[in-house]
Amino acid sequence: MLKIAITGNIAAGKSEVEKILAEEFPVYDADKIAHKFLGNVDRKALGEKVFADPVARKKLEEFIHPKVKDEILRIFDTEDAKVVFVSIPLLFETGFDKLFDKILFVQSDDEIRLEHLMKRNNFTREQAKARMNSQMPQQEKIKKSDYVVYNNSTLENLREQVLVFVRELHRFI
Repeated sequence: MLKIAITGNIAAGKSEVEKILAEEFPVYDADKIAHKFLGNVDRKALGEKVFADPVARKKLEEFIHPKVKDEILRIFDTEDAKVVFVSIPLLFETGFDKLFDKILFVQSDDEIRLEHLMKRNNFTREQAKARMNSQMPQQEKIKKSDYVVYNNSTLENLREQVLVFVRELHRFI
């Protein structure tokens, strides 16, 4: 089985890439896995707390990351597909990159991400920037990735790039 991580910084378009890949491959989302372990927690309130309090954030990460890792490993053990994708926003920050054979990075310019995040999450500019600045810079992640798709244009353009990646992938499976 080829294990491929989908990653990218907040509001880069990972969900759109997931949808395209899910037309042909099993695709799992680490955020959804984490939400299962949190239950019916008000994620907006939790997010505000952990982004304002580094100690609370660290405690949350120490609780949730091992559970998410165990679930990803369980998926790898039980999934019988030739290729499995897992979307993980904090792939490098958590060290989960070591679990994967290949990494697909979704890049989107910072200003586009900022506008998208403010609109999608109803954040102020300051709240959106704080979320963006809490992650490793995109350029560092690109250097560590095997393949990059650029989400700075239309959804059709993003789809074309992902389909080129899928065609290349089919040469190896």
